[in-house]
Amino acid sequence: MRGHGGLKNIFADKATLVLREMLARPDRKWVTRDFISQCGISLGLAQGVLETMSQRGYVERIKKGPVSYSILADKDRVLEDWREEYRFGFNRIETYYSPDKNIWPRIKTCLKGKSYAFTLHSGANLITSFVLTDHVYFYFSPQDREREILDLRQQLDLKELVSGGNIHIIRPYYKNSVYSGFQNIKGYQVVSSLQLYLDLYHFQPRGREHAEYLKHLFEEEGKSLYESR
Repeated sequence: MRGHGGLKNIFADKATLVLREMLARPDRKWVTRDFISQCGISLGLAQGVLETMSQRGYVERIKKGPVSYSILADKDRVLEDWREEYRFGFNRIETYYSPDKNIWPRIKTCLKGKSYAFTLHSGANLITSFVLTDHVYFYFSPQDREREILDLRQQLDLKELVSGGNIHIIRPYYKNSVYSGFQNIKGYQVVSSLQLYLDLYHFQPRGREHAEYLKHLFEEEGKSLYESR
């Protein structure tokens, strides 16, 4: 969806690959083709994202003929606008129940070598230990979802209840970009700190509180929320 040379929604899945790259390297001078090689997106999409970012004041475009480039001008506004556009509820979630209070190591073993990453309080607690919860949330992107979910349920003895549940398996809304910059923390795969912040911000209970604490923790350590730990 384009208008006036830009994109209508730069917070859509593939478009955010450009945002994630720029936020992770805020001082870099970017040319459009950088995103084709690093993000695997089309030239047209990269151009559209940069044009919209320029219109919104997120980037400054330096025009010098063949050596023209773009630089990130206002990363804080990018984050603020992104968190207002995005909701964790955009994802599709399958919820099950396990009485096992020490299920984490078993989950890690079952998911070894697969596309997954912990998020929300589950992922952030590996950094902060801020919210006491027995709920486990993780993105999971198997090729044969129905079969592999069934295998996972059998291996972990997960029960399907009419209501309630503490194990939440997430089909990502950002299916192309959610694993971008994922990090390994204490042996577990976790989404990037940026994605943790976005997922938490409007989540209840205590999501915004945890998101702001995570951001503050990074600032205290002199690090960026956009960096992996």
